[in-house]
Amino acid sequence: MTIAGWALIALFIVLLVALAKPVGLWLFALYEGRRTPLHAVLGPIERGFYRLSGIDPDEEQSWRRYALHLLVFNLTLLLFTYVILRAQAVLPLNPRGLAGQSADLAFNTAVSFTTNTNWQSYSGETLSNLSQMLGLTIHNFLSAATGIAVAFALFRGFARREMKTIGNFWADVTRVTLYVLLPVCFFYALFLIASGVPQTLAASIDARTLEGAVQTIGLGPVASQEAIKMLGTNGGGFFNANSAHPFENPSALTNLVEMLSIFALGVGLTYAFGKAVGDPRQGWAILAAMGVLFVAGVTVAYTSEAAGTPALHALGAAGGNMEGKEVRFGIAASALFATVTTAASCGAVNAMHDSFTPLGGMIPLINMQLGEIVIGGVGAGIYGFLLFAILAVFVAGLMVGRTPEYVGKKIEQREVKLAVLAIAVLPLCILGFTALASVLPAGLAGPLNKGPHGFAEMLYAFTSATGNNGSAFAGLTAATPFYDGLLGVAMWLGRFFVIVPVLAIAGSLAAKKHAPAGAGSFPTTGPLWIGLLVGVILILGGLTFLPSLALGPIAEQVAMLRGQLF
Repeated sequence: MTIAGWALIALFIVLLVALAKPVGLWLFALYEGRRTPLHAVLGPIERGFYRLSGIDPDEEQSWRRYALHLLVFNLTLLLFTYVILRAQAVLPLNPRGLAGQSADLAFNTAVSFTTNTNWQSYSGETLSNLSQMLGLTIHNFLSAATGIAVAFALFRGFARREMKTIGNFWADVTRVTLYVLLPVCFFYALFLIASGVPQTLAASIDARTLEGAVQTIGLGPVASQEAIKMLGTNGGGFFNANSAHPFENPSALTNLVEMLSIFALGVGLTYAFGKAVGDPRQGWAILAAMGVLFVAGVTVAYTSEAAGTPALHALGAAGGNMEGKEVRFGIAASALFATVTTAASCGAVNAMHDSFTPLGGMIPLINMQLGEIVIGGVGAGIYGFLLFAILAVFVAGLMVGRTPEYVGKKIEQREVKLAVLAIAVLPLCILGFTALASVLPAGLAGPLNKGPHGFAEMLYAFTSATGNNGSAFAGLTAATPFYDGLLGVAMWLGRFFVIVPVLAIAGSLAAKKHAPAGAGSFPTTGPLWIGLLVGVILILGGLTFLPSLALGPIAEQVAMLRGQLF
């Protein structure tokens, strides 16, 4: 560990907190449907889109109608992308003549990008420019906008009084895409181009190595893909090496900006929630609880990677664990990036998590198993966190013997059941599918390593898929019909079997009266509330996933201390 490493982590946290209010105010303006400075330029485009599609943005929707439109929209996009990937060989903008994906791989990829997962059972270099731009980038924008739209709907559930509607899905998605994602990514892409990230329709370039060999390096519209990949917490790499590739992440500055952009919208949504319910302190309390979990995670990851491996130390290889890491970034930046990308549902990587020490690799696993609510993905982080907030006030209500309340709404049986249903999706899919893969020959053929590390590779894959993260331990051969199909199902369940209960909660809360705080109300802005939130999250996660972690990274850590490596 170094002072420079801790300084990088501290700088990142300070910059992140500074972003919360300005980003949150911008998102809150869109949540309310108010004009922004961009409306003067982009307003006619928005209105033209509504006229062309026959949408009335002022027509409110019930939660069922909101959910139906969301599901139909995303299913249509999935089918569109599946066709693009299958027909890649005969479509234009394919200068290298790349073949289309197989049926199972195209299914996996289409589901992956539709659900904001961006799991890649293929190398990014095997897709044409058309597939990258039309097949995948469209999802990077619209899946991110879908997540924020669901968050807005849940905000309205808490903020509204005795109403049967939670907004208009089409208006929410359009405004988020048009006034946040597109303009920010335009300037973000320009920054990346100026930093050395390619943006071209050229297929490749030949470079001569120091040994005199010729190496063909893929090119394409990388900068535009990279910008929304990070801002929208998508994570799918244009290149197989993802953000460890110098064409995706050229320098320490771009590395810092990319990490900040992963969290930017998520941290802004915490402040926007506080504004929506009329008390910014509620948003700051949520951000503080998230911050406690984040600091704990990055501390364990950095100290574990900086400590290195005792077996290698005994052989004279002193220092931290640099296996699988980019020397341009080092241990601290790699540990921070790994914590950030798995705390959010991003999945971009600048180091191979398969090469982390057991405890260092366990932090990304835990982040995803908790539901990626530590800042979290765009929209998904805040609505996932609010599910735990509902359970936390329920626990508080049990302790004081009265109906729990949160931000002016009574939390009753229906909301608690729906919250439990949504949260239960993760362990059911993660543990159920991992158990299936652990006993079937098709599943056991996937891991590269044996023992607890091989089990961790399977556990990580289904955790990443169900949590809609997309990162991988990198040691699992997942491009098989078994894993393509099962991971695709896990991604779909992990996305939409959480979203539908969240929208049902929004509808239920919106119909309730406002319940003003009284002398017996549990305060939800102070240190006691923050501690309760963190405790509920850790207890639920620990009780659910500790046995699987004990079979994987914890067992591997014990073996490593005894000199056995896998």
